[in-house]
Amino acid sequence: MRITVLTYLEREGDKTYDAVVDQVAEALRQGGHKVSVLGAHGNLGRLSAGLTRRRPDLVFNLMETFGDTQLGAVGVVGFLDLLGLPYTGGGPGEYYIQEDKALTKKLLAFDGVRYPDFAVFSRDAELETGGRLHMPLFVKPLRMDASIGIDARSLVHTTGEMMERVLDIHKRVGDAALVEEYVEGREFYVGVLGNGEPQAFPPVEMDFSGLPEGAPRVLDSAAKWDKDSPEYRGTRAVLAELPDELRARLQKVALDAYRALRVRDYGRIDLRLTEAGEVYVIEVNASCYLERTGEFATAAAAAGLDYPALINRIAECALERRKIEPQKVSARRKRRKVRA
Repeated sequence: MRITVLTYLEREGDKTYDAVVDQVAEALRQGGHKVSVLGAHGNLGRLSAGLTRRRPDLVFNLMETFGDTQLGAVGVVGFLDLLGLPYTGGGPGEYYIQEDKALTKKLLAFDGVRYPDFAVFSRDAELETGGRLHMPLFVKPLRMDASIGIDARSLVHTTGEMMERVLDIHKRVGDAALVEEYVEGREFYVGVLGNGEPQAFPPVEMDFSGLPEGAPRVLDSAAKWDKDSPEYRGTRAVLAELPDELRARLQKVALDAYRALRVRDYGRIDLRLTEAGEVYVIEVNASCYLERTGEFATAAAAAGLDYPALINRIAECALERRKIEPQKVSARRKRRKVRA
């Protein structure tokens, strides 16, 4: 099968991209597929020409955005739909839901999935609330991912600190601010694979024990990306050692959230467990990061899927889903004659 791995370039004409691209491409080649890599930044004509020239049977979509905006993923998958190309991961609707964290919470509420109470402070709209808030609070951009706009100042303890942080997000990030109750407790990541009967992987726990004294127990932008920071060195993901009942409960909540948000093919659910045993959904990461040493691949390996098997299974999930989606309706319609 011809598979094109589609990835984002920081600048038009770049020759380098994220290491995960070559990892995914090599795994697909090990699965017997003919694989090409197509990088794009923001030139729609080049993207279209590259896809047309390759004529893939499947696009393995690793595009997290398009152009200079951080919110271009919806447009990319919408364009793939218009071209009639099968692709891995979510469509325009699924990506839009994932990007809007308040909308995510409302859908979780409909299915009875627990999440932190929240409020949204938009730049040009009235306050939107989702429950009575109690300090401390966590303030972050409404629609950004990859921990953009999140650092040690995101955890606030007074109304003044909260409003200062809200205004900072408005000005510096250019996004609405999501303010939610901070859930103290252990943090787990549960990977999920599949569609009709999705499989939840063993939970991975984030170990915050190496963080400096007094630092918030959160994975902020420094902990994710700055390898020289104490936050990066002080956090690590480990396979969780849990009683069977607790493991099953975490996996059930993850599956409930996965289904509630219509995640397709694969994703990762971030959870917090309080001392009282309450499980809260913090984030739903559809089409999560697939680097071979990351949390998702680590959990898959613990479930018996090595990296090549995992990547090829994602491709299979996308094709299986494509086969059962509603058939395209012909654009041609019989015209009825209208008598004068």
